[in-house]
Parts: sequence; structure tokens; C-alpha cells
Amino acid sequence: MRGAVQKGFKRAGRAVLDLVFPPLCIVCREPVTDPDSLCPACWQSLHFLDGPCCVSCGLPFELDPGEDTQCAACVAHPPAFDKARAILRYDDASKKPVLALKHADRLDLAPAFGRWLDRSGRALLSESDMVVPVPLHRMRLWKRRYNQSAEIARVMARLGGVPMEPLVLARTRPTPSQGVMPSASARRRNVRGAFAVPATERAKVNGKRVLLVDDVLTTGATANACARALKRAGAASVFVLALARVVRPLAEPV
Repeated sequence: MRGAVQKGFKRAGRAVLDLVFPPLCIVCREPVTDPDSLCPACWQSLHFLDGPCCVSCGLPFELDPGEDTQCAACVAHPPAFDKARAILRYDDASKKPVLALKHADRLDLAPAFGRWLDRSGRALLSESDMVVPVPLHRMRLWKRRYNQSAEIARVMARLGGVPMEPLVLARTRPTPSQGVMPSASARRRNVRGAFAVPATERAKVNGKRVLLVDDVLTTGATANACARALKRAGAASVFVLALARVVRPLAEPV
């Protein structure tokens, strides 16, 4: 009885809020039925990644080459992480909301993105003992005021019932944005040795399966650097889950 009453109050409260603040599409701001959702046009414009892909980094394949197939990049440079997956193709349609969360204080996007990560990344989440966001250096965090990866990771971890540990991985030195790096090799050099697990946090990581969360996966250089640091601290495995990933080289920074 009490549960039914509580649900009734929630529905009534939701109706009042919708009347005062009508829900809008998180991308184009057109009216929608549910808060933190997309209108049909914006939903159809997004490319969700759910087909055949590289078994290691999740790069989508146009044709299905069979299970356990790696892409050429992973064969040439085996990743330090055990598996990486992304929810969306990073393209013109997804770039606007992803960059809005990252640079335009659109924290209202985090609940929807976190739910997408929870739903599409549930297989990786179920294999993990903790969720760890890719950290920002303290100077960049001070300027931006929030870590976009931590915001979406927090929502996902809560929905999936897996503890989030935002302090077990630290960015130990400031680095130029990966988006301005001219090549994959430059990206690898840029973040080499830029991450570490603080001594006070090593016991939390030792022997654990870590799910690393980032907003955009481009070449995997940042994810690799983070995975190396976590495994040096004793992590049993490191999985990577990104909101979006680059499929083709970009002409503009991420």
C-alpha cells in the first residue's frame, strides 16, 4: 500500500514538473514525452554501435570477419586494456551533444548518457568490480569545474550497482589536449606516463577488475596509458567503455 502511495506522489510530482518545465530533447530542444530523452529525429540521426567489431578495441567492421578478430591497429600495437567498447559512432550527429557535455556545461546530458552506458555496457559492467573514470589533471579540472567522464560514469555505476572509485587513478602531469595531436604516435607520446594509481589507493585496485569510462575513444592512447597504470598497481583486468568512438580519422579536434 505504501509503495503504491509513493508511486502516486511521484507521478503527481512528475506531472507538475512537466507542466512547469516541459521536457525537451537533450539535443535540439524540441518537446518530447520524457525528460532526458531524444526526439525521434535526433534519435534516428545517431549511429549506435552494435554490429561486428574488433574483439579488442571495438572498432566496427563493415563485414563480419568472424569471432575473435582483431583490427589491424590492435595487431600492430596490442592494447594494454583487455577489451574496449563504445556506444555511439563519433560523427556530426553525436559530436554536438558530446562536446556540449565536455565544454559547454551541459551537465543535464549526463543522466541520459549514463543510462545509455548502463544499458549497452551491461556486459562489461557485470564483469567489473569497480568503475573508474578517466581523470583530468587538477589544473584542467579547476578550469572546467567538472570531469565529464566522471559525471556519466557516476550515473552508470549507480544504475548498475557497481561501486565507483574516482580517486584510484590520477593524472600526474598536465598534457596538451589529445585533440591537437597530429597522429596516433603523437597521442601515445603525449600521455605516456601521465597516469598513476596513488600509493594510498593501490590496495583498492589490486586483484580487481576495473571498468574505465571515458567520453570519446579516438586512437585508444589515453585508455592504454590508464590501463598500464592500473595494471602496474595490480588490477587483474581493465575494460574500457566510452560514450562514443572515432571510426575514421577526424579533420577537427575532439
